[in-house]
Amino acid sequence: MAIHFANRQQAGELLAAELTAYADRPDVLVLALPRGGVPIGFALARILRVLLDVFLVRKLGVPGHEELAMGAIASGGVRVLNAEVINILRIPNDLIEVVAAREQQEIDRRERQYRDGRPTPEIREQTVILVDDGLATGATMRAAVTAVRHRQPARLIVAVPTAAPETCAELRAAADEVVCATTPEPFYAVGMWYADFTQVTDDEVRDLLARAARLPRATVSTGDAHATTTR
Repeated sequence: MAIHFANRQQAGELLAAELTAYADRPDVLVLALPRGGVPIGFALARILRVLLDVFLVRKLGVPGHEELAMGAIASGGVRVLNAEVINILRIPNDLIEVVAAREQQEIDRRERQYRDGRPTPEIREQTVILVDDGLATGATMRAAVTAVRHRQPARLIVAVPTAAPETCAELRAAADEVVCATTPEPFYAVGMWYADFTQVTDDEVRDLLARAARLPRATVSTGDAHATTTR
């Protein structure tokens, strides 16, 4: 079984080649899902010269069976619940609230740690590219798409270096555009397609976001509708 990417940096660079239509556009915002999506997003921001930030999503795992998602919460207080799982397992509302409160605390912690005082970016009327290092079931990305939709972007694109073919197809019903650079079959797991799939740390996320804030990117000059690139 062939490895597709040396590491996340290379994967992001290859993914950027699929998104050149969005280069040098001041209305484009890349939102990366931490932590693995941030190196991908950084490569896009650097090559396309657009803004990068993070969009935090946390799975709401069923207590005792945390790998099974009964929903998810995301930045901005958006909550997406899996009614089928909740009904079948008869999960009471108070238990959902306990799990959601715990995961919200983690989102709040990461928001403070990653942004280091930088304000959250405006999403309304922007072209948003949601990125991660890959999609297996796609549950987290679907929650992120739903949450971003609540904030009314002009256009919403999901972009990943690798994904299970069926997951990529399913997301096309939720996003305006889906870019899956590779869709190997059988898929198995995201990490199988990287030679180096080392876990990304919180410090690495902070460093990449700080570096991205200093990158050249497209802006709109006052009184001029045409994009220029700041340096």
